[in-house]
Amino acid sequence: MPTSVHQLDDGAWLSVNDTRRINVSDLWWLARHDFCSCRMADFLAEGFVEIGVDHPNIEGRIAGQCIECGESGVTDWLTLGRVIDPERGRFLGVDPESVHVPDRRRRLASPDE
Repeated sequence: MPTSVHQLDDGAWLSVNDTRRINVSDLWWLARHDFCSCRMADFLAEGFVEIGVDHPNIEGRIAGQCIECGESGVTDWLTLGRVIDPERGRFLGVDPESVHVPDRRRRLASPDE
């Protein structure tokens, strides 16, 4: 059974199987990043820019700003969650408050492929 992954409301939500799962109003801790000059970016997510699939992970690039230094921009790829049971469409989102390391690699599949 395929898993449906989409951005909703102009990038405000990540939808998995037609259910809003992750919104963008969270703070994300970013380590080993190129987003700004802060050692650890306390990143305020403002909008999903791009969503991709690196099975079983759902990943995305997020627009926002570092609340420490004020730098604005778009992150490299972040893991947003994982499809843990494709047959039932179960999705487990990551905890934005934990530490995340953005990945520069370009994802091979978009959710519409």
